[in-house]
Amino acid sequence: MRLSQHLRSLHLSAAQVRQALKTGKVSYRGVPVADGGRDVDPDEIVYRPNAPRLSPGRDLAVVYRDQDLVVIHKPSGLLSVPARKSGGHVSAVGVVRRVLGSALPVHRLDEQTSGLMLVALNQKAQIHLKAQLEEHSVQRRYVAFVQGKPRREEWRCQSVFIRNRGDGLRGSRPIGSEESGKEAVTHFSVQQQIGFIAVVQARLETGRTHQVRIHLAEGRHPILGDPLYARGRPRHGASRLCLHAAELEFEHPTTKEQMSFNAPLADDMAQLRRALIREMQFVRSARSPIKKSRKGKKNKRKRASGRK
Repeated sequence: MRLSQHLRSLHLSAAQVRQALKTGKVSYRGVPVADGGRDVDPDEIVYRPNAPRLSPGRDLAVVYRDQDLVVIHKPSGLLSVPARKSGGHVSAVGVVRRVLGSALPVHRLDEQTSGLMLVALNQKAQIHLKAQLEEHSVQRRYVAFVQGKPRREEWRCQSVFIRNRGDGLRGSRPIGSEESGKEAVTHFSVQQQIGFIAVVQARLETGRTHQVRIHLAEGRHPILGDPLYARGRPRHGASRLCLHAAELEFEHPTTKEQMSFNAPLADDMAQLRRALIREMQFVRSARSPIKKSRKGKKNKRKRASGRK
């Protein structure tokens, strides 16, 4: 069912639906969304007319919070931690610290990546959660829109990352080089093929800077909208990096409970996927009559030659 249809079934007018979506009153799997055209499971939708006002896709949202940690949904365009750049003082960790009084980083998302991010609220929790990252026991899964048709449904990338692979960018160490670096391992699987665009899931075994972006680009499947590792059409194929942190699993530092979170696609990526599907369907329907007309012309020629 479309989200807007579900909200109308709650006896909201069309105007009320638009206002609720626009102001963050509607959450899907705990994440405020504004895309009324997406297909949803009604059981995972929560409408709270008294929820704090925010702009989905632009403002940070808290998905879960307790005395030790907070799981947030970071929008694309927001830094994870403060940086030495213009506007670098505004970050996800900084927003959490300003609102909750404490915030310690556990891991990072690229500025243009959206999705789930874990922040500790005290040093004991931070140490425990970072230790899980070092042990590779934290499960992190991303969704990316990439150029091309992968030859396999599932594959694994393993390489050693260095700061400069030869073109000024981070990347895999060239064959024959003995330069020191850090091992990077990513597991990929194709979720959907839309024409020449693939929706790919990436599971991190290690967590190196730009790991998913580098492994996909070096495998000739750059992420749409990637300003660093994509070239030509893929680089300009989206208004932002089409990479979304969709799943996060870890052990709670105090209760030892296994925590699991699953966020829907960000609004802009969900809308882009629907647009790609519509474009593919249009191309297919446009080609169909052409084939029929050519076949008809061949039959006419055969009949005409037979009469002669």
